[in-house]
Amino acid sequence: NARQEFLPWPPSQTSPLAQPPTITKQAPKDYIVDPRDNVVIDCEGKGNPRPTYSWTRNGKFFNVAKDPRVSMRSRSGTLVIDFHYSGRAEDYEGEYQCSARNEHGTALSHKILLRVSKAPLWRKENLEPVLVQEGTSVILRCQPPPGLPIPVIFWMDSLMQPIPQHRRVSQGLNGDLYFSNVVRADAQFDYICNARFLFTHTIQQKNPITLKVLTTRPVTELTPRFMSPTGTSSNIIILRGEDLLLECIASGVPTPYIMWHKKGGELPRDKIRLENFNKTLRIVDVSEENSGEYFCLASNKMGSMRHTITVRVKAAPYWLDQPENLVLSPGEYGSLVCRANGNPKPNIQWLVNGELIEKAPPNPSREISDDTIIFRDAQIGSSAVYQCNASNEHGYLLANAFVSILDVAPRMLSRRNQIVKVIENSRARLDCAYFGSPIPNLRWFKNEQGNNLYGGKYLIHDNGTLELRRARKDDEGTYTCVATNVLGHAQNQVRLEVKDHTRILKAPESIVVKKSRTARFDCRIRHDPTLKLTVTWLKDDKVLSLPWRMKKDEDSLTIVNVSDRDQGTYTCVASTELDSDSARAYLTVLANPPGKSAKLAPGSLSDRPSPPRDLELTDPTDRTVQLTWIPGDDNNSPITEFIVQFEEDRVQPRKWHNLTTFPSTINSAVLDLSPYVNYQFRVIAINEVGASEPSSPSERYQTTGEAPLSNPTNVRGIGASKNSMDIRWTPLNATQVNGPGLKYVVSWKLAETDDEWSTATVTKANYVVSPAPVFTPFEISVQAINDFGAGPEPDIEIGYSGEDCKCRALQSTTTTKATCIYTVSLSQGSVAERSSHRIIKYYSTERGHSAHCATFATTAVCCGCVCGCGVGGRMCVYQPLSSPLPQDPRFKLHKCPSW
Repeated sequence: NARQEFLPWPPSQTSPLAQPPTITKQAPKDYIVDPRDNVVIDCEGKGNPRPTYSWTRNGKFFNVAKDPRVSMRSRSGTLVIDFHYSGRAEDYEGEYQCSARNEHGTALSHKILLRVSKAPLWRKENLEPVLVQEGTSVILRCQPPPGLPIPVIFWMDSLMQPIPQHRRVSQGLNGDLYFSNVVRADAQFDYICNARFLFTHTIQQKNPITLKVLTTRPVTELTPRFMSPTGTSSNIIILRGEDLLLECIASGVPTPYIMWHKKGGELPRDKIRLENFNKTLRIVDVSEENSGEYFCLASNKMGSMRHTITVRVKAAPYWLDQPENLVLSPGEYGSLVCRANGNPKPNIQWLVNGELIEKAPPNPSREISDDTIIFRDAQIGSSAVYQCNASNEHGYLLANAFVSILDVAPRMLSRRNQIVKVIENSRARLDCAYFGSPIPNLRWFKNEQGNNLYGGKYLIHDNGTLELRRARKDDEGTYTCVATNVLGHAQNQVRLEVKDHTRILKAPESIVVKKSRTARFDCRIRHDPTLKLTVTWLKDDKVLSLPWRMKKDEDSLTIVNVSDRDQGTYTCVASTELDSDSARAYLTVLANPPGKSAKLAPGSLSDRPSPPRDLELTDPTDRTVQLTWIPGDDNNSPITEFIVQFEEDRVQPRKWHNLTTFPSTINSAVLDLSPYVNYQFRVIAINEVGASEPSSPSERYQTTGEAPLSNPTNVRGIGASKNSMDIRWTPLNATQVNGPGLKYVVSWKLAETDDEWSTATVTKANYVVSPAPVFTPFEISVQAINDFGAGPEPDIEIGYSGEDCKCRALQSTTTTKATCIYTVSLSQGSVAERSSHRIIKYYSTERGHSAHCATFATTAVCCGCVCGCGVGGRMCVYQPLSSPLPQDPRFKLHKCPSW
């Protein structure tokens, strides 16, 4: 048996017990400091006797006493390097390590690399204007001076206005400014790269760059080409736990869209973020399973190009089993275990008291086996601090664990004769912290009875705490814990008291009071009589100060001479030292009715409600927000419901839509919201007379985005001309967009073939496929995507390319002049029969008049003002853009004109 922790002792019990040192506070491994401040390198520890401290710098002893600028804080090892009067912080850069030692061992801090923050000036340079042809790509280089830490880069103009960034123009991860294609408006003389250095709070500026756009040649459409990274493939190595940033920036006209994929699998949706207009893929907290091949696809109407990035995830060492402090009694068995993983697998190295264990004095009771040290028959005097160092090429871990050999009778560490109070049916924990070596055996008893408490409703934790999961009245009493080992025993007592719940028996009720009258809220409470009760009243969730008009009794709150400002939510809070209960009600203040001398117009005794007011948004989450409002005056006709409306400022700004309705008893509700909508709300009250004016709008609330949850509807393909097909659809509305950068991926292929799908990505609600064979069926689909990802798999529809115009002489015509309806007989192999769409759009006469016609089997029924045209007309088959075949041939009739 071995105790795997060393418990803190009360001061009165600490002095006789030995404790090897431990490090309790240390500076970070990579420690960057501001050169304008004094340098403080933390190192604190504990032990008994109190440890002393020393330092090494770059592997050599650092003599603090000999340097007048360096001092060590009292009772700790923290170094303070003072530069107020002289010296440079750069002179003290290096690798530091702290040692804390007493007569029982030596503990080490990790190695601390001290570096001074640097914010160098930009080197002087004469920048020639950048000349670029309109429509081509260009990169404006930033190349900031090497700072520590790496500066934050941003681009501005000479008026300190940010350079607008979007899909066409954006900043890369390296700070350069990328133009996928240049337009005339990009011509500017003051593109300025700025570097902000965090530690020194300074900003350095590069000389302005002049961009001149040449317009001597027309802009030609170009297929995508990658600007960063170049080529078709690249590699990246990332460490486990870091954020992986993959970037693809492409040139082309029109500006290409970027989409990301992982070869042989899906992107980890819960860990990815699309940034910089889809050009950057961030995977947070990468792990080994995120290794693999990722590719970005840059596409525009001219084509597409793919870049593959091979990602390998390596790992600095990380703990599997960190060694823990070990307290053994003489002759006892124990072990220290140090297991770490990494890529490559880390090397494990043991030290004792800061020295390599191979160079330490031999210890016959100690056996080393790779990542484990085994102690057999440990003896007094062999206490020490062991260090485990796990390292590979990417980093290291250092852990201290002491082994203390003690021979100690049991001792109680918890305060004696505690009283623990709990509410009935709640969890009760009775503490009994103890120590001894060998580890004592602990038992609990109730009311000094001989039965050991174990199992059932009792749970004894390793630290000695007795837990009752649901304390009842009959569990009250005095509990005794007894710790025993071969050297003796110790005991302590804890008194458990079980109290009644605090409950509000009669809660306040919402009331409506006229101005200047009296309002009263009741709040009747039951509580445990042995506990002190405190009753607090809140108004609108804030503690209510009690002016002279308000009086708080034991079970009520009275408000006299009520005014408009008293309207709101009142909460009664009843609390004791152990629990509390609360209840709330709403006070509505009505305006006084007109005086007797006032003349009321007929029918004016009731009116539409006054508009709600004081809209407030609280408790925001990604997809909900709580809206609270104060109802207006009902104007003598009770309010029956509230309508909550919303407005968004992206797709249909200043247009209000109904969101939901609530009954008149509700004035606060949680609203379910759609992703990526910048909401603004207002409320309308309804009574039997009508609707109120809308309330003043609330503040705006922006929900977070996600990939679209739906695709466009009413997808259809229709003939724009004889060699093309116009694919159209109903676009997503404002609450369906779900994120920035909404686009539509249009796909098409010949129906019932194994052809590859062709795709195009557009922002408008149609796409023309050209060229296309005459009147041919296509399989088509439209999928919505945004900067967060793609929508669901789209449904496949059938569309047709356009027909050729086939004309022939009419074979026979019958005319009914009264109705203007024409019936045309269609012979076998006629144009209408060869047209599978079977709609004749125009019926043209030699006089230039036309009629709408529809085919039914072998007859075409035509209607239009062509009365008396005779048989000299010609018929053309033409597919309409939108009009479907009518259900019957009853067209709108026209009177014949005078010819």
